[in-house]
Amino acid sequence: MPFDRIVIRRPDDWHVHLRDGAMLKAVLPFTARQFGRAIVMPNLKPPVTTTADADAYRGRILAALPDGVSFTPLMTAYLTDGTDAGDLARGFADGVFAAAKLYPANATTNSAHGVTDIARIAPVLERMAEIGMPLLIHGEVTDQSVDIFDREAVFIDSILAPLLERHPTLRVVLEHVTTSEAVQFVRAHAASGRIGATITAHHLLINRSHIFQGGIRPHLYCLPIAKRETHRVALVEAATSGDGPFFLGTDTAPHTVTAKEAACGCAGCFTAANALEVYAEAFEDAGALDKLEAFASLNGPRFYNLPVSEERVVLERRPSVAPDLILVSEGDAVLPFRSGETLRWSFGGTV
Repeated sequence: MPFDRIVIRRPDDWHVHLRDGAMLKAVLPFTARQFGRAIVMPNLKPPVTTTADADAYRGRILAALPDGVSFTPLMTAYLTDGTDAGDLARGFADGVFAAAKLYPANATTNSAHGVTDIARIAPVLERMAEIGMPLLIHGEVTDQSVDIFDREAVFIDSILAPLLERHPTLRVVLEHVTTSEAVQFVRAHAASGRIGATITAHHLLINRSHIFQGGIRPHLYCLPIAKRETHRVALVEAATSGDGPFFLGTDTAPHTVTAKEAACGCAGCFTAANALEVYAEAFEDAGALDKLEAFASLNGPRFYNLPVSEERVVLERRPSVAPDLILVSEGDAVLPFRSGETLRWSFGGTV
């Protein structure tokens, strides 16, 4: 019997890019409309590297919230070769930081200040392990001799596996996983309770062929890049299993149309405008709508040792149209994922 209406605990987004300034004001309402909390990425220009930076950024996010909207930004620290472990620990103890983010230098958008060699931050990782502060990882190697479609798998073998051995109590989230190798690795370490993985909506729905369907589609280009269909199927199986290590993280990443449709276009898909509707489609296609709440609302809080939401949200089986261009400023706009397409599900708000 098909589901026509789903009521689940209000979900959280465990990986979101809100940017700053005019872009923040334009995109924040979409995330705050559906999600109660969100892990906010720190790759601004300049990046959020200190407790003071994060506290100030949190203030700007709260100031940009629409009136009457309940939403909690969970701040993260951008790790660099020079990160101060003491400041990081104080920020975590004071409730400013929820986690720290590892970007291998030049791996993705605004990652030029990232870590050049993981050995350089060994003392920081040791301190994080001591205090239980999660490490969030963009899991790709940056060696240009490694094919872009292989960089996640190579990272897991060459960097992540040794990292977990060196720091046996460090808690890790492998962000926006895109490969069957990542799914298998997380499953193999699931019993430890110290590793999780976020999965995006777009990686559940597209494979690498979609990026080139009928021509190049720059708004489907993201990092890590979508992989073969076999990998998409593995991601769907993991997300819809309901298993604890896998939880929702949209990696919604807004860029203006001019920045996407350029000779050297930016990586990122903006899914915040219809995130839950799109996730619902992926789960329905897999015959697993009954597992959506675990993935979207329960597994993430459990990993982060936070209470689950007492609010509920509704999804209804009625057509909705993905939003068109979202104006950021005069002459600049963001194109949402599946813009203009008719979706099977509609977000019915909180109850």
